[in-house]
Amino acid sequence: MPSLRVVFAGTPEFAESHLAALLKSDHQVVGVYTQPDRPAGRGRKLTPSPVKRLALEHELPVYQPQSLKDPAAQAELAALDADIMVVVAYGLLLPQAVLDTPRLGCINVHASLLPRWRGAAPIQRAIEAGDAASGVTIMQMDAGLDTGDMLLELKTPITEQTTGGLLHDRLAEDGAKALIETLDALAGDGLTATPQPVEGVTYAAKLSKAEAELDFRQAASTLAQKIRAFNPWPVAWCALGDERLRLYMARAEARASESPSVHVEADRVAPGTLLPHGGDHLRIACGDDGREVLCVSHVQLPGGKLLPVSALLNAHPPRLAPGSRLGSPLIQQEESS
Repeated sequence: MPSLRVVFAGTPEFAESHLAALLKSDHQVVGVYTQPDRPAGRGRKLTPSPVKRLALEHELPVYQPQSLKDPAAQAELAALDADIMVVVAYGLLLPQAVLDTPRLGCINVHASLLPRWRGAAPIQRAIEAGDAASGVTIMQMDAGLDTGDMLLELKTPITEQTTGGLLHDRLAEDGAKALIETLDALAGDGLTATPQPVEGVTYAAKLSKAEAELDFRQAASTLAQKIRAFNPWPVAWCALGDERLRLYMARAEARASESPSVHVEADRVAPGTLLPHGGDHLRIACGDDGREVLCVSHVQLPGGKLLPVSALLNAHPPRLAPGSRLGSPLIQQEESS
């Protein structure tokens, strides 16, 4: 099988696993593009990306242009004489001049089953939306946002135990395998590109810390999906008095009956009220009428470590006693107004 000269473009850990697989393949990495070093940590020290660190370990040439629209940067890329450019979570737009530079063009590894979840955060948005499956798609890049023709697709299930972190790691592994399979095929007899379906397009907006606060007026299933999707970042949270309780793992439970130990008025409990605990989880009333139950198994108390709820309940923290109420005072004021 002939070997391809590959330029790799990527930045975060998800991309690093793909570069690692590429370095173990028969193909030759002739250059690595990644985002400029960014300030990180308490000292705000300039820190290289995971992709840059791996590239330097293997003594590969590294390029960090602010933009690929610069003619000088485009000439630098052309001088590498690559057969193909592989793009994985790079973070810069590729102008048409760059897309046309390699002999076989540019391909992208995208962490969703296109055309669903084009955009910045496909892994988390799939879990948050309650999708039954996710996957990776290798596509031939064009000038649009994740709109190129599909070359290869791998599918994986999403279950009630799937978190953003777990799906990230699984798709990083699957994507690396799919990438090598794609490159091997392109180096040989080639692959048939399939246009993306016109229907079913959704966009995965970038995650923000601002959307991580939970509103217990929402359905239990919606909240559970959000908690799992935002684990390990930005981490779902709710107010616990004047502090924050972070929630990492949850599922929805059908509300069977009320307990006399919790105040009930006309079969209604205020959303955010802690119900009698389960053996290893907190039970939180939610939904517009408080009749749904969110079961939370892993939390982080203010100033503490991430722990299974079973470990916390053994200590009987008074702030988590049944009848206590979680959630923003502003939301509670909205309910009573």
